[in-house]
Amino acid sequence: MLGQTSGENQAMCKRILVITIVLAGLCGGRANSAETDAVKKPVEATYRIDRDLVYAQPGGQRLLADAFIPNAPGPHPGVLVVHGGGWMSGGRTQLNRVAEMLAEADYTAVAINYRLAPKHTFPAQIEDCREAVAWMRQNAERLEIDPTRIGAFGYSAGGQLVALLGTTDGTENSPSEQDVKTDAPIDDDGGQTKVDTSIKAFVAGGAPCDFRYIPPKAKYLAFWLGGTREEKPEQYELASPAVFVTPGDAPGFFYHGTNDKVVPMISSVGMVFVMRRAGVPAEIHRVVDAGHIPAAHDVPATQAGIEFFDRYLRDDPRAKKDESKAATPET
Repeated sequence: MLGQTSGENQAMCKRILVITIVLAGLCGGRANSAETDAVKKPVEATYRIDRDLVYAQPGGQRLLADAFIPNAPGPHPGVLVVHGGGWMSGGRTQLNRVAEMLAEADYTAVAINYRLAPKHTFPAQIEDCREAVAWMRQNAERLEIDPTRIGAFGYSAGGQLVALLGTTDGTENSPSEQDVKTDAPIDDDGGQTKVDTSIKAFVAGGAPCDFRYIPPKAKYLAFWLGGTREEKPEQYELASPAVFVTPGDAPGFFYHGTNDKVVPMISSVGMVFVMRRAGVPAEIHRVVDAGHIPAAHDVPATQAGIEFFDRYLRDDPRAKKDESKAATPET
């Protein structure tokens, strides 16, 4: 600035800097205040989460559940949420978004951990799922569940387990089915408690449903089923939901990625065919061009599954939809 000394220039620069900072602070403060107000603005919660609930203790191992309970007056239909992970990994938080969507739709969703292979081989996993259903009924008041309206939702290995839940509690039970079916849950002392473990409907995503066609000498399921199919043929049958389909089974909704290389879509297509042939309501939703993992996160597929529950877990006249449909599903 012409005619001003160096000291005056420095003082002026400091004043300009201070003014700039103040103005920036005011502008930024207003913006941040608006953002803060938006963040602080109360958002009406539609559900609460009760975490780390112990639903069983087989052999002293604590099995935990998280319950997503709607804030609306209950009782609500209940849905058991079963994670995937190849029966050897995963946990109850894996399908949190599914549980949240269920709770937002006025279902009490109960997401569980279960015993994992290879430490625990089949049928430990299905026994834990049955124990969870029994626990849901025993704690219906606490969980705000209608014990007469319980379904199950699972993906991948969890899909296999919920399909097995739905098909091993039909009106006609073969002796081999009784081998895998747990009619009475195991209590903490190892005794038996007579509690209904049936479900009214299930949603299975990316689910392997028939292990009878695994190559006899293939070892990739030995960690879970105790050996190859050649060595343990009965275990491969007992783990296959398709083996146990009978009239009166729970209706099933299947969704599957058309580009699934882990579990080919023919697994779900074949299961729908077998169920419809037996007169059991079954539907399939294709997630076009999706692989195994992308299909797991497909929101429209999850929403379609919830709408399926709406028909079979609520007093809804649409519940009769497709019951008489027995056409062969397209591949």
